[in-house]
Amino acid sequence: MVPAQAGPPARGGVPVAPRRTAFAEGAERLRAAAVTEPGRLRTIGAVLALLVVAFGAVTAWQTAQRSAAADDVLHSSGPLSSGAAGIYRSLADANTAASSGFLAGGQETAASRDRYEEDIRTAAAGLVKAAANAEPGSASEATITRLNRLLPEYKGLVERALTYNRQGYPVGGAYLRYANEKMQRDMLPAAEDLYQKENRRLGADYGGATPYPWAAIALGVLALAALGWAQRREYRRTNRVLNHGLVAASAATAAALLWLVVGHTVARSGLDGSYDHGIRSLNVLHDARIASLKARGNENLSLVARGAETVTVDGTAHDAYYYDFDKYMAVLGERLREADRLADDRAGARPVEAAEGDMAVWKRRHAAARAEDEKGNYQQALDKVIGAEGATGACFDGVDGRLARAIDHEQAEFERAAGDGRGAMTGLAAGAVVLAVLGAAGAVAGIGRRLSEYR
Repeated sequence: MVPAQAGPPARGGVPVAPRRTAFAEGAERLRAAAVTEPGRLRTIGAVLALLVVAFGAVTAWQTAQRSAAADDVLHSSGPLSSGAAGIYRSLADANTAASSGFLAGGQETAASRDRYEEDIRTAAAGLVKAAANAEPGSASEATITRLNRLLPEYKGLVERALTYNRQGYPVGGAYLRYANEKMQRDMLPAAEDLYQKENRRLGADYGGATPYPWAAIALGVLALAALGWAQRREYRRTNRVLNHGLVAASAATAAALLWLVVGHTVARSGLDGSYDHGIRSLNVLHDARIASLKARGNENLSLVARGAETVTVDGTAHDAYYYDFDKYMAVLGERLREADRLADDRAGARPVEAAEGDMAVWKRRHAAARAEDEKGNYQQALDKVIGAEGATGACFDGVDGRLARAIDHEQAEFERAAGDGRGAMTGLAAGAVVLAVLGAAGAVAGIGRRLSEYR
C-alpha cells in the first residue's frame, strides 16, 4: 500500500502554489509583451537595425579586403612581377653584352663595357628590392639568395674570359662558354622561377580584388526587403503612406547598396582591363625581349666557340649555338605576333610592328654571316655580326629598343587601368559604415515614432 503523499503546504486549509523564479517570471512577461503591438514593434525595430548594421559591417569588411588586394596589384605584386622580369632581362642582356665584348677583343668599346656593367648593377639592385619584399622563409627568398650567390661567380668568370682574350690566350673562350653555361643552366632558370612566383602572387591579388562581394549584396537586399515590409505593414495598420524614419533608413541602405554594386563593378572593370590590356601584353613582350637577347647571345657565342659545341637532333649534328639561335628567333616571331594581336591601340602596336621589321632584316643578315662562317671566312662573319655597318647587332638593338618602348607603353596602360580600379573603391568601406549607422538610426527612430503613440 502506497503511503499518502504530502500535498502543498496549506494556509487556513487553502493550498499555496509553489514560488516561481525571477527568470521564469521575466520570461513570461517578455512572452506576454511580444504578442502586443508595442512588443512586436520593438522586435521589428531591433531586427531592422541589426540587419542594416550587419550589412554595413560586412560591406566594410569585404570592401576593405578587395581594396587591399587591388592596392597590392598596383603597388606591390604588379611592380614586383615587372621587377622580376627586369632581373631576368638584365641577366640575359649582361650575358649578351659580355659575348659582344669578347668578340671585339682589344677593340671592345666603352659603350659595350658600360652596358655589361649597367646590366650587372641593375640585376643586383633588382635582387636587393626583391629580397626586401620577399616573405621570410618563402621559396622566393631562397631563389633570390641563390641568385645573389651566383651573380659574383658569373661576373668573375666573365672577367677572366675577357682578360685572357685581351692577352690572346684561347682559354678565354672556354671561360666565356663556362660563364654562359652558368647563366643558361643556373641563373636564368632561377630568375625565370622568381618571375613565375611573382606572377602567381600577382594572380592571387587579382583573385582577391575582383570577385563580387555577394555576402554584402545579399545582406543589403535582405535589409531593403525587410524595411519595405515594415513600411507596408505600417501602411496597412495605420493607413499612413510614409514613415520618415523608415524612409530615411531605406534611402541610406539603398545608397550604400548602389555604391557597393556600382563601385565594385567599375573597380572590377578597371582591374580586368589592367590585366587584359596590361599584364597579358607585358608578359608576352617580356618573353619576346628575352627571346631576342638569348638569340643574340647564341649568335655571338657561335663565333666564340667556332664549332666546338654541337648538338645532335634526329641523327644530324648541328652547331649548338646556331641551333639555339634558330629556336629563340622562332620564339621571338611568335611572341611578336601575339603582342601585335594583344595591342589595343596604335601607340602599342607601332613599336611591335617595327620590331617585326627589324627581326626580318636580322634574319637575312644572320643568314649571310652564317654562310661566311661555314665557308671558314671568320673575319667576314664577325664583321657581319658586330661590324659598324650592315651588322646584325644594329638589328638586335632595334628589336630590343622597340620592345622596351612597347613595354613602357603597356606598363603605363596597366598602371592607369589598375589605378582606376583601385580608385573606384576609395571611401566605400567608411561610407558603408556611415550609411549603415544612419540607416539603423532611421529605422529605430521610425519605429520609436510608432511606439510613442502607445504611451
